[in-house]
Amino acid sequence: MTLRVAVIGAKGRIGSEAVKAVRAAEDMELVAALGRGSDLAELTAAGAQVAVELTHPDSVMGNLDYCLGNGVHVVTGTTGWTEERLGTARDLLAKAPGLGLLIAPNFSIGAILGMKFAQTAARYFESVEVLELHHTGKADAPSGTATRTAQLIAAARAEAGLPPQHDPTTHGLPGARGADVDGVPVHAVRLRGLLAHQQVMLGGEGETLTIRHDSTHHSSFMPGILLGARKIADHPGLTLGLEHFLDL
Repeated sequence: MTLRVAVIGAKGRIGSEAVKAVRAAEDMELVAALGRGSDLAELTAAGAQVAVELTHPDSVMGNLDYCLGNGVHVVTGTTGWTEERLGTARDLLAKAPGLGLLIAPNFSIGAILGMKFAQTAARYFESVEVLELHHTGKADAPSGTATRTAQLIAAARAEAGLPPQHDPTTHGLPGARGADVDGVPVHAVRLRGLLAHQQVMLGGEGETLTIRHDSTHHSSFMPGILLGARKIADHPGLTLGLEHFLDL
């Protein structure tokens, strides 16, 4: 059975790659490719079953409202999620039984594995920090991937009974130690020439471990986007992270 897929944000860097990936997938049909100013009614008119939403934090909530209100599953990589926004998404899903929403901080399989490796390693090291590096057009800092990675690390440390990290003897300019995400320092770099990169550094007695992932082209996100589109109908409700669709 062919899956009818629409892409919202089809003119963007990742969206344009998603359009090509859906078109090339033998089990999918691209029924709509919507850019800025497009009418979302094209989705329902085309009979879309899944919408791949790759836009901007200013647009994502309205897109979710329309799609979920019109019987369309959603796979989104848009960032800027807060607890308030997640609550709104859950409210929308409560009115749309049977529909699924995947919010993926990252669609790269390598990035997801890096997050998993960091989560596994976190319990064995005294200290850990996250460094993420992106292009200058990145809308948020730190990235959704880095925030999610830090949250997973913090949860693993807490489960292992490790104390919170702190720097009692460190002094300097405010912000020099990065953002604090559940007790894990997260540093954001924005630089022309970069795409999407993350490094998790863990330190213990006499040793360090570095887990690094680099996306050098937007095509690296396409296998994850296609996987999300294929799996979302089997996961009604809210799913945070593509890792839940992988056998990890």
